[in-house]
Amino acid sequence: MSDHYTVTRTFLERLKQAVAPAQVLSKPAEMEAYAWDNTQLRYMPGAVVLAENRDQVVAALKTCNDAGMAVTPRCAGTGNVGGALAVQGGVVLSTQKMNRILEIVPEDRLARVEPGVINDSLQGALAPHGLFWPPNPSSAKSCAIGGNLAMCAAGPNAIRYGVTRDWVLGLEAVLADGTVIETGGWTTKNVVGYDLTRLLIGSEGTLAVITQAIVKLAPRPQARRMLRAFFSSVSQAAKAVSQLMAVGEPPSAIEFLDAACLDILRSENTVDVPDTAQALLLLEVSGNATMIDGMAEAVNQQIQALKPVEMAVAESDAEAEQIWSARHALSPALKKLSPKRINEDVVVPVSRLAALIDGVSALAKQSAIPIVCFGHAGNGNIHVNMLVDPADAAIMARAEKALEKLFDLVIRLNGSLSGEHGIGVQKKAFMSWEVGTDTLALQRRIKRLFDPLGIMNPGKIFPDT
Repeated sequence: MSDHYTVTRTFLERLKQAVAPAQVLSKPAEMEAYAWDNTQLRYMPGAVVLAENRDQVVAALKTCNDAGMAVTPRCAGTGNVGGALAVQGGVVLSTQKMNRILEIVPEDRLARVEPGVINDSLQGALAPHGLFWPPNPSSAKSCAIGGNLAMCAAGPNAIRYGVTRDWVLGLEAVLADGTVIETGGWTTKNVVGYDLTRLLIGSEGTLAVITQAIVKLAPRPQARRMLRAFFSSVSQAAKAVSQLMAVGEPPSAIEFLDAACLDILRSENTVDVPDTAQALLLLEVSGNATMIDGMAEAVNQQIQALKPVEMAVAESDAEAEQIWSARHALSPALKKLSPKRINEDVVVPVSRLAALIDGVSALAKQSAIPIVCFGHAGNGNIHVNMLVDPADAAIMARAEKALEKLFDLVIRLNGSLSGEHGIGVQKKAFMSWEVGTDTLALQRRIKRLFDPLGIMNPGKIFPDT
């Protein structure tokens, strides 16, 4: 396998003939948008193919496979681990223009979609049918279904509904040599052969390019109620999460914000934060309209027993949106505070949540790096944000060591390096910490079976050594 793939003029002409000249970009100015993602890393590809249908995906992959040329599948490019960046050059194969909702079948609670469909657009199309697709990343207004599938995305709904892999029935995908395969099907029960659908979901474009998905849908809850609880310590907030998850029906969402988050909210004046508050839980209950008040009150009583600093229950949609504003205000505020944030999406068992937050707090002091934690507390998935300046070599060196200590802490707490962002290029060096040498070797063999030449998204997931 080459360490770098150079697109020659001869290869470029073959690619244009195979796909269509108008669908192939090769000028730097045209390709600049495809050289970035949310990591702020930049890798310029040698060419970009803007596929508009499955046949163009097939043609592009056949051409690249025949030439041994690297292919980086890409959709909306909103990822956080460099998964859609052409780190070794070659061709970026974009499915962003494959953005049709092919059919919605309410009676079967499923839809068939192309990978370029924006998550929020799908939700809007499903709303008149009283249905929704549960995976709901915070980037839902801009991220595409293809990226959700590639990284096995999640979001606040994961506490009740699970992650992307739990809401896909079948896939159409194209292998590296242009072979089209179909996995799964149209039924919710299917145990014929190996579960290739779940294998492809979360494979980060290293095995195939997904061109269609049959997604499973859920009935939209009749009613929702939001609650907000401030606590005087992280341990009290973590205790509340553990109790909510251990007894009765859990809330449909439990979001956590640490003391650093609350300091940001105070400085932004977007939310009234009590002076003594050191942690915040945002909770949502959802379900039958006749039962929603009782569900909210049950959660309220559980929280009140822990003596929060302040507790509020939204009585209207407007109040609910005001409560959620605390969570939505964070990302924009962080961008103003630091030139770059290293956003890790580690996850630990809910019972170890307090240990994770305490460990991160100690790590921030040791490294002298501001660290802000928030995320999906109901399943222990916390976004650990290190605020750094890429131009400061000293702080970046400290950040690298801090990341190693963070990942070591997570593994010791029986956690995982990624809950929803994936591995990509940023975490591949730590892959063996979690999956082990023998399991990693098996995954490499699976990769070679699907992609013998190793052209599919090279430089991702697997450690270099």
